[in-house]
Amino acid sequence: MTSTDALPSTNATHKANATHKANTTTRVSAEQAGRRVEEVLDRLAAAGDRAAAEAAEELVRSLMDFYGSGLARIVRLLSASGGRGPGGDPLAALLGDELVASLLVLHDLHPEDRDARIARALDGIPEHALEVAGFDEASGTLELRTTAADSGCGCAAGAGSARQAAEDALACFAPEVRAVDIRTAPAGPPLLQIGKGPKSAPTAAKTR
Repeated sequence: MTSTDALPSTNATHKANATHKANTTTRVSAEQAGRRVEEVLDRLAAAGDRAAAEAAEELVRSLMDFYGSGLARIVRLLSASGGRGPGGDPLAALLGDELVASLLVLHDLHPEDRDARIARALDGIPEHALEVAGFDEASGTLELRTTAADSGCGCAAGAGSARQAAEDALACFAPEVRAVDIRTAPAGPPLLQIGKGPKSAPTAAKTR
């Protein structure tokens, strides 16, 4: 997996997504949005809390960087693919990209359901052969299954590496997953060692 630009945390993603859904009927122009941001920043500055005003400005810059990076990635991917992905689908070039996918999920625009996005995330880490064993809706825990050989050294360190890779990918494609539990399949029975049979005793010479 390659690292991407800084993405919002899972909690921030859920909060922003909920806010977006609550305002889906509102259409705001770029000019209106910019004016609204300036008004909020001015109010914070006038309140005399310098730390809060600086934090708000940093937040705005971070969000602008995030969305700017996402838009640049979309333009680059569409330009590279001629606007069409495999099968002529214009979205195919975008859905597999971590940054673009995270933006689509953030705004509830990703066309794939949760299970498909989880599968896409796991497909992106071929160095770890993982398969879904179950998902707990209440806790948001995804249970994955792997073999000892696929978890690196078959030890805690190997499983930890697989878990970290899965968590990084799922944060982009499926923020609904809040925890990952990897079960390592038990090792199979030892192979039967087949050796040479015992040497037979020499046959006594027959007497006439």
